[in-house]
Amino acid sequence: MRRVDLVDADCGIAQALGVLADWWTFLIVRDVAGGLTRFDALQRELGMSRRALTERLGSLVEHGVLRREAYSQRPPRYDYLLTAKGEGLLPVLIALQDWGTRHVMGDGSLTATSAATSAEAHRVHGLAGHRIPRFTVEKPTVLYFFPGAFAPGTQGHPPGWGDIPGAAGCTLESATYAARVGDFAAHGVGITGVSTQRPDQLDAFAAYAKLPFPLLSDQDGKLAASLRLPTFRAGGTDRFKRLTLLVDATATIRAVQFPVTDPAGSVDEMLELVKGVA
Repeated sequence: MRRVDLVDADCGIAQALGVLADWWTFLIVRDVAGGLTRFDALQRELGMSRRALTERLGSLVEHGVLRREAYSQRPPRYDYLLTAKGEGLLPVLIALQDWGTRHVMGDGSLTATSAATSAEAHRVHGLAGHRIPRFTVEKPTVLYFFPGAFAPGTQGHPPGWGDIPGAAGCTLESATYAARVGDFAAHGVGITGVSTQRPDQLDAFAAYAKLPFPLLSDQDGKLAASLRLPTFRAGGTDRFKRLTLLVDATATIRAVQFPVTDPAGSVDEMLELVKGVA
């Protein structure tokens, strides 16, 4: 019997740690969320023994965090995929990453941007060539991730928003992309904005700003967690630090902009990247 079965029976934290027994388990969930779903790929990425990986995958399947889906019968081989229960851990991964970036690797300051030499910047630029898991686009697309934009008269930014370095500028960035949408279209490239805001908030802002392209809600954190994108927390919500990805028609990342410190100027910079990739 596990220790957690004997004590803290009413504590959700203790019970959760009874399932997520060690740091390897968290990293397995992280990498499965990021698209590494097969045993050999997970072992290469994590560098753990086959026996240890087998044990932890089996435990996660047993607890309903992962499910197995066969892709080969002879020999039997499986993809390991997050269940709905497993997807419930995505906000935990995002919170751990934000806490580690801010309080372990950083000085504890709340910021919506990062230095070009930061670990976050190194991680995000390493996404070039990476295919976004379980994501589809109809054509090459600019995905610009922004902290939050609101229509006038709606529940807007949380208190102190203007004091968070890098948070302001979302409306300007969106308006600039709207003004240049034809230039991107001339190169066969679409535009989509992405935020962790609720869909109704994004719909209201898109209507107010008359945006000629869609805004996508990542309220469930699937994109943030799968790509380990930089986030910060404000107003009780995890929000993207401003960054932009250029993806091709297979949802493979071809170019990365991060950090984005000039919301309007970054649009022209991305257009030049599009011209270079096209």
